[in-house]
Amino acid sequence: MDKNTHVVIMAGGIGSRLWPASTPQTPKQFIDVLGVGKSLIQLTVDRFRPLCELSHFWVVTSAMYVDMVKSQLPEIPAENILAEPEARNTAPCIAYSCWKIASRFPDANIVVTPADALVLEKETFVSVIGEALSFSAANPAVVTVGIVPSRPETGYGYICAGKAEYGKVTKVQSFKEKPDLKTAEKYLAEGNYFWNAGIFVWSAETIVSQFRKFSPGIAEVMDRLAPYLYTDEENTALKELFPQCDKISIDYAVMEKSQDIFVIASDLGWSDLGSWGSVKAHIASDEDGNAVVGDDVRLFHCHGCVVHLPSVKTAVLEGLDGYVVAEKNGALLVCRLSDEQHIKEYSEKRTE
Repeated sequence: MDKNTHVVIMAGGIGSRLWPASTPQTPKQFIDVLGVGKSLIQLTVDRFRPLCELSHFWVVTSAMYVDMVKSQLPEIPAENILAEPEARNTAPCIAYSCWKIASRFPDANIVVTPADALVLEKETFVSVIGEALSFSAANPAVVTVGIVPSRPETGYGYICAGKAEYGKVTKVQSFKEKPDLKTAEKYLAEGNYFWNAGIFVWSAETIVSQFRKFSPGIAEVMDRLAPYLYTDEENTALKELFPQCDKISIDYAVMEKSQDIFVIASDLGWSDLGSWGSVKAHIASDEDGNAVVGDDVRLFHCHGCVVHLPSVKTAVLEGLDGYVVAEKNGALLVCRLSDEQHIKEYSEKRTE
């Protein structure tokens, strides 16, 4: 465990494709999606504990979720929970946290990670992040974590590496948007394309210089905020300045412009748990292929379903084939898994 290592957890998303379990009031990073007794953000902290002191964990989230973070992660110092006054995508979120860390810990080596992903191969993960931290400490480089693809997935972005090497830091050639199936199959066959997990490793000095070079507008806002960091005026200044940042992802702001990007790829048993189908794949299934979270769920002649009813006293389902059934706070979803890409639109309140 290196005293210079810091972990930034981005926890501001909504996760609307997992409605009704995930809602704007309680998004997926704060719920026990898998029925394991811990929320996704708690699992994320557990994953990084071998690498970082708890005092060096940081969470960037929406102001409306600060109390939830404090409740679920009481071991993280309250002053390390950073509240965005409004959502501006990942680049301003990352800039704010890294400027704050850099101002007090100029020698910091930083990992930035989403709060809501799943990693099954925990020991391999710790080894991969350790390799990336060693590289970023010794080089003015950004290291991304790539996931060795297990299928021609069209729902993820890809990283094209110079070599098809696993477990070693190698140069990135390009980032690719979510492909169609034919392109994804081509990526899989070529072997040097990896899923983009949205996990980044860099030194504080490197990321600040990358922002200055490739996203000077955001850097300028952060420089204006800097005198107020760690003072009583920080929140007031943040509310005024943060909304002036471009609403842009870190991929567009820095990654796709820089020549200093590297990747370390491995099979980590990773999933972004972005859909009920992906949740189903990571819950133990019965002999009929049904994945169930709930105390008393009784299935009859059901096949290939995902049932998420943790707060329902008793549920009886009969004759369902390939459905998702989920309930929370009186909101109920019954939908074919084959139609789950429409759940977001289905869940939106009709105005007519």
